[in-house]
Amino acid sequence: MQTMQVISIAAVLLLAHCAYVHGREARQPWKAKAMLVFGDSTVDPGNNNRLLTDFKANFLPYGKDFLDGRPTGRFCDGRLATDFIAETLGIAKSIPAFLDPNLTPQQRKLGVSFASASSGYDELTAIQAGVLTITKQIEYLRHYKVQLRKLEGPVQSQKTIEDALVVISAGTNDFVQNYYFYDNRSKEFTEPKYEDYLISLMSGYIKEINKLGAKRFVLVGVPPMGCLPVVKTLTAAEGCFVQYNDVAKSFNSKIVKQLDVLKKQLGLKAAYLDIYKIFEDVTSNPTKYGFAEISKGCCGSGTIEFGQSCKGQKTCDDPTKFMYWDAIHPTQQMYKILADEGIKEVAEDVLV
Repeated sequence: MQTMQVISIAAVLLLAHCAYVHGREARQPWKAKAMLVFGDSTVDPGNNNRLLTDFKANFLPYGKDFLDGRPTGRFCDGRLATDFIAETLGIAKSIPAFLDPNLTPQQRKLGVSFASASSGYDELTAIQAGVLTITKQIEYLRHYKVQLRKLEGPVQSQKTIEDALVVISAGTNDFVQNYYFYDNRSKEFTEPKYEDYLISLMSGYIKEINKLGAKRFVLVGVPPMGCLPVVKTLTAAEGCFVQYNDVAKSFNSKIVKQLDVLKKQLGLKAAYLDIYKIFEDVTSNPTKYGFAEISKGCCGSGTIEFGQSCKGQKTCDDPTKFMYWDAIHPTQQMYKILADEGIKEVAEDVLV
């Protein structure tokens, strides 16, 4: 009988512990209660819809797997990694575009994305595409602060900005679009010097955002650029184009070093999100993540189409089996993997 009592007590304690842990997870004990997002098409939920640019995705088949099955301007079949991160943090199921005319007061309180597809750290990258530079995105942050102050008052609005998770995702367009394909900056910089130039710009943007009150940053690295389907097509590479991947690794290593400097200088809670590593693991072990196709996109031929050239194209039967949605951008399924793995990497450094 005494043994049974001991077992019963142990079982009760175990159940209590499980309930406590589950309760903590259910309460989402993260400090960040809002998200502010800057960058390019990887995190643009539709700002480009309001711009005079060809770099848009507010038409089918984009958005076919979104929450209500409609195109929003996201370069994806559904949600982006920032949407999934926001859901994990208990903020919202998706992060809206700052320029969305239907943005509600409640949505503003939970955060917005200022990102613009085809933008980059280099202002020339955005200017030649007719989209928002990151300087302009930061200017919109100033407008957002004024709006938030009207909604929440000076004290609470400042706290919202200080506790918000700031995500910055850019760089790929600077290299693939600006440096290599359009051959603009390659006349001025060697690859290492251009990397340094972008890092100096990135550092300046973080300082400006920090001056406006933000203290929690996640810097997203660039993916294996040489493995993008469109790059493989245009370079006629067998497998991935090694030169671009080497540049990506070099640039990412410089992000890490500069972020460490900024953390000490500014007292930031900041982390680097190594998406290169995640892409690399998925590419090496596709079945582990449920993918059957990792070399081409789901839209059209999957080798060259993105944006306008994807408009009205037929798509694969099951996007969840594809790593890429179009010839550049990941599927919703891949973005969810990036978000899930990313949260594990950055949580302790930034979110608590």
